[in-house]
Amino acid sequence: MGEVGWIVVFAMTFIGCNAFLDLSTVHQVTGTWMASTTLPCTYVPTEDFTQQSLSWSVDHGSGTSTIFHRDGTGDHILLSKFRGRVSVPKHNPGDASLLIQNLEMPDSGHYTCQIIWRSRDNNLITKEVTTIVKVVKVAATKPIIRAAEPGLTLPAGGSTSLSCEAGGSPPISYRWFRRGPAGTAEFLRSGAELAWRSLQPSDSGTYFCEAHNRAGAGAVQRSDAVRLTVTDVPTTTAALQRNVGTTGGHHSTTSQEDSSDMEHTVTDPVPTTRVSRMDTAPVGPITDTGSQRLAPSPLLYGLPAALGGAALGALLAAALGCWRRRRRKDEPLYEVAFRRTADVALLQPEVEVPAKCQQKEMYSSPEKTTMKDRKSPEYENLVTAMESQYETEGIL
Repeated sequence: MGEVGWIVVFAMTFIGCNAFLDLSTVHQVTGTWMASTTLPCTYVPTEDFTQQSLSWSVDHGSGTSTIFHRDGTGDHILLSKFRGRVSVPKHNPGDASLLIQNLEMPDSGHYTCQIIWRSRDNNLITKEVTTIVKVVKVAATKPIIRAAEPGLTLPAGGSTSLSCEAGGSPPISYRWFRRGPAGTAEFLRSGAELAWRSLQPSDSGTYFCEAHNRAGAGAVQRSDAVRLTVTDVPTTTAALQRNVGTTGGHHSTTSQEDSSDMEHTVTDPVPTTRVSRMDTAPVGPITDTGSQRLAPSPLLYGLPAALGGAALGALLAAALGCWRRRRRKDEPLYEVAFRRTADVALLQPEVEVPAKCQQKEMYSSPEKTTMKDRKSPEYENLVTAMESQYETEGIL
């Protein structure tokens, strides 16, 4: 192969490698103030070349400054005003795009992406591209209302929310309104979301939101109005009776009874329902068809309470009697007898009775007889009963 052939092969190889390592970008990027933007810088990676370094620099018209630099030692952000606001993908070969967050007006300028590759024969190839960045303040766009639930017809007691979304330079302020009669608008609250925890029929109405920011001379943008409809719970007799037992309002029951007609009137916070029926049965507690019921009359508990009290009293009396009989059987028995001193001397001759005691007894005997004769009949009956009891216990 001649010298000319080697030159042709080398040129084709160089052209092919350059085709793979061409950087892709855009000429200009318009960024929104206080928003984020990405400056593209991509290429097609190849095994014959290894990326050695990557850097981004900016030129504001007064000189070029390096913002970001990546090499074998890691990533380095060299300008302090960009720290925490710029980043480059790490694990995406061929993507060297620069992400800038929270754009500021001074961020406008010419940004250059430069990449250096090393070939297998240790040759270095450098490529770079430049993108113009223009940061502008964008006025708030017309907001759009989005509903958390599909549809805007919901039952009472449910929950839902509406969100207001608009484009433009942040921060964007939102306000909610409810359309009133004759085209008036009632201010509800500030914020991007309007929520209801428990919908009521009175929440039905037409709502809209407004958005504005500091850009665009503070122009206010208004959304299209949306209609929210809250349906009431069906008013049936069963539902009204269930509400009597479950709602926290005041309840009253009026009963009128004669020989052939009885009428009950139930008063509740919901519209009053009157239920009439022909019956001759006595008035009973009013209950509903659901799980809730009205409290029964206290008179129903009177008879069971009286019977229970009587049974308990009888049981206690029986237990007390058994306890007394058992106690009498367990206690020792004593025989009590009344004897005169003379009788003791006759029964036990060896016992010497003092003459003084015998003489005193002789003199006192008529007096005792006289005193006994003076006692009333009730007293004698009591003494007789006590003697009979002593004798009975002695026999037992």
